Amino acid sequence: MHILLSNDDGVFAPGLAALAESLSRIAKVTVMAPETERSGYSSALTLDRPLRPIQLDNGFWSVNGTPADCVYLALNGFFDDEPDFVVTGINSGANLGDDVIYSGTVGAALEGRFLGKPALAVSLAGAKVKHHTEPSAFAVAADLVKALIEHWHELNLPAHNIINMNVPDLPIEAIKGFKLTQLGKRQRGLSVQKSHDPRGRAVYWIGLMGEPEPAHKDTDFAVIEQGYVSLTPLQTDLTSHEALPPLADWLVKKQG
Repeated sequence: MHILLSNDDGVFAPGLAALAESLSRIAKVTVMAPETERSGYSSALTLDRPLRPIQLDNGFWSVNGTPADCVYLALNGFFDDEPDFVVTGINSGANLGDDVIYSGTVGAALEGRFLGKPALAVSLAGAKVKHHTEPSAFAVAADLVKALIEHWHELNLPAHNIINMNVPDLPIEAIKGFKLTQLGKRQRGLSVQKSHDPRGRAVYWIGLMGEPEPAHKDTDFAVIEQGYVSLTPLQTDLTSHEALPPLADWLVKKQG
């Protein structure tokens, strides 16, 4: 197996290094990640300037682009030996509920799935809240990723699906196991914050994400709070199939 690793925290992020170390025990690992943090870039591709990959001393590839750029480049002829599996993360902070819409970690995994590869997005839930994370926390999450990938062939995921994996920031002995979940929801995000630059011009900061809504027991938010690893299948098909029948009825009446 040849695994491509990427992330949105940047090529020097500790979560990426932990993944590379753990997964290299079971597969060939290639790392291509943004040169700096690119959180919140979702599935964005860079179309207004060229990409310039640079190989670092540790063998990782650094790219002046987005997480999805890295996966797109890696799976479209950059490497002679094309990777056959994509893992993104380990993100320093959760990607739960509505976060997946914005997440560069999830966006990069989706790009891998768009290009025909099985893909897994991984986040460490709690890291950014505490503003510090011990390297051992990423090592715990990385070993759980390794365990999941070793059984991936048993999952029988539908085409165009990825798994969004969130690991609670706990010692390994405190993690209760894996649970399948559905995405939770967040309340409305906090207001935009207005301030002024040194020249007196108005500038604006995007507010923080809203708090989770009261959690159903099977949501990713609830399962993380219970001390389990959350595994949420996501699909690249954004069609709202439940909306098709009522819209079809309306169309028939409209045309009739």
